[in-house]
Amino acid sequence: MSKKLGLPEENIELQRNILDKNELNSALTTEDKTIVSGNPDNLTNGELADSQGKVWAIVSLSAALLAVSLAAIFIRLSEREIGPNATVFNRLWIATAVFGLWNGAGEARRRMSGDEVEVRSTYTLRDFILLTAVGVVSSASLGLWAWSLTQTNVANSTVLRNLTPLFTTLGGWLLLGRRFDSRFLVGLAVALGGAIAIGTKDLQIAGDNFAGDIAALLSAMFYAGNLLIAEHLRAKFPATTILMWRCFIGSILILPLVVLAGDRVFPYSWQGWLAVIALAVICQAFGQGLLIHSLGRLSSGFVALFLLLEPVITAILAWLLFAESLSLFNWFALAVVLAGIYLAKSSSSTDKK
Repeated sequence: MSKKLGLPEENIELQRNILDKNELNSALTTEDKTIVSGNPDNLTNGELADSQGKVWAIVSLSAALLAVSLAAIFIRLSEREIGPNATVFNRLWIATAVFGLWNGAGEARRRMSGDEVEVRSTYTLRDFILLTAVGVVSSASLGLWAWSLTQTNVANSTVLRNLTPLFTTLGGWLLLGRRFDSRFLVGLAVALGGAIAIGTKDLQIAGDNFAGDIAALLSAMFYAGNLLIAEHLRAKFPATTILMWRCFIGSILILPLVVLAGDRVFPYSWQGWLAVIALAVICQAFGQGLLIHSLGRLSSGFVALFLLLEPVITAILAWLLFAESLSLFNWFALAVVLAGIYLAKSSSSTDKK
């Protein structure tokens, strides 16, 4: 037959061997895939790893909440020597240095180890805009909240600032296309109700508070924007890079305010320096670092909801350290907030999609 077709006998044998080998490899590959896909241990391990990741994200967020709640204590100690704007400036520039050293040490360690596996992200124009925006909106939120406290009472400002989870959820739905189920929305309503109830006792509705109330409301909106932008950036950049930019932009924006006001820029005693360093390292670097890191696993809506515990924990710390009164109603409000957070956490909308 091969002679009739004019084909060498060796070529026919060679092609036959190649076909046999291909069929054998195909059969082995199919059998291997079948064995792997049929192994229930692989599915269990994947689900277990995902569950452990969620647990560690909650643990990180809890540690971040505790660190951030200490901010009011360190601010009070710092403001014995310098003003509020100077306190914020020192907090931000010291944190910028901490994040810069951390990122530089990580880069040096990678180069020394010769690890070429991790490819460093390149900055695009859009990245520069978003990293600058996260610094601007974060600073605007902080500044508006501080100014609102001079124009309205603490209760009004606290109630309106606690609307941050509402704006974060709304922004996630409108801008990121995120969907929230009924369990998450019920948990959001319950937690917001508990947080707002803390300030309703002294809530005042009057025309002379209008400017301060609007500033507190805008502060909540800007902080929600900060979380949404940070959540988007976490897909490309580590938390330390995002926070380094945020603190750097913030320190540049706040410095002119300190100089123009004629305030003292730096503390004059070691106690004052210890307060601002603790504020920068514990609250800003450690606390905010873990908070932004958790956005890689949890949605910004749930993170904002979890942060409703911050004023309550701060009140408990002030009660322990400064003997400030904490009523039974405050403990009840804490229980309500915890119940709302538990409902939201049991929802599938908690996880970042």
